[in-house]
Amino acid sequence: MKLNWAELLVVNNPSRVFQQKLEIGWMKRHAKLPPGGYCLEIGCGRGAGAAIVESQFSPGFLCAMDLDPSMIRRAFGYLDPGELQNISFCVADAFNLPHADGAFDAVFGFGVLHHIPDWQGALDEIGRVLKPGGIYFLEELYPSLYQNFITRHILLHPTENRFDGRELREALYKADFSVQAALELKLAGILAVLKKADVPSGHPKTMQRRANHPLF
Repeated sequence: MKLNWAELLVVNNPSRVFQQKLEIGWMKRHAKLPPGGYCLEIGCGRGAGAAIVESQFSPGFLCAMDLDPSMIRRAFGYLDPGELQNISFCVADAFNLPHADGAFDAVFGFGVLHHIPDWQGALDEIGRVLKPGGIYFLEELYPSLYQNFITRHILLHPTENRFDGRELREALYKADFSVQAALELKLAGILAVLKKADVPSGHPKTMQRRANHPLF
């Protein structure tokens, strides 16, 4: 789902960039990526997050995608030419990613899942394009923040099939992700570093790891 005018104001202001710098700095402290790795950002917006990811993680290649063509056009104007050397922007749907299985070492998603009606399907797609052992850097909001008495009249979001912390945990579990680090505010949202299973779901090693490392 594309952002409405109010949320565009929220995500395109300087305070959001400052917030993302803090969040990505926290993520970097909790996960290491291979030098020159391949990364994907879903819902990149105007490209502010992509610029910070490129600066902090120095990927060999970063594919930054968004459902809204106008945001991709803004991204080309937002980044400096030097920042664009290793970044490719494209219009795509997180529910149907145009990438091969296991194409990326890491996927970044900043407040994207709660905009997607079938967010569980998007999680499956993220898992599909990640390599075994790949990292999913997640920032998400809960309905108590974006669908409360005030915000539901201003911001535009799907109203059905929403998730709170418990439902997100269950979906991540089913998608074979384990939590490496997490910060959660029960009535607001979560910041997390997740790892895709090294072996398929149902494999004895996967089941043992789940038993030893429950999700936040």
